[in-house]
Amino acid sequence: MANVTKAIDVDVPVRTAYDQWTQFEDFPHFMEGVEEIRQLDPTHTHWKTSIGGVTREFDAEITEQHPDERVAWNSTSGTDHAGVVTFHKLSDTQTRVTVQIDWSPEGVVEKAGEALNLDERRVEGDLERFKAFIEKRGTETGAWRGDVS
Repeated sequence: MANVTKAIDVDVPVRTAYDQWTQFEDFPHFMEGVEEIRQLDPTHTHWKTSIGGVTREFDAEITEQHPDERVAWNSTSGTDHAGVVTFHKLSDTQTRVTVQIDWSPEGVVEKAGEALNLDERRVEGDLERFKAFIEKRGTETGAWRGDVS
């Protein structure tokens, strides 16, 4: 199993960063390779990705979610992966967003990508694009403040 942990500081309050992250259908705006996410219900999503010429569809379940603190998930079909995003208040106007993803590379392309640390670069790039997206907007596109234990 491969894993990636990356963090970025964003110049918005923790509530703004967290609320934006709960808007899964907006992920294609800043996540390279994510073509579509459909929110099926408060804890289930369906993803369509295309990375390195490999297209995948899978379902994921939010396994833990606490407003302004964390969102954790597990895949329930397709690609085997899990992860957590945590939000740390640095000041009233700055937040550290940390992403940890564990996944099982499948096939030659994904295994080569992992060996070359392309997965780490992808997550880092996604975080940079998230930072640009939320800082440019200055506010979230929506919010879901539910708690999942």
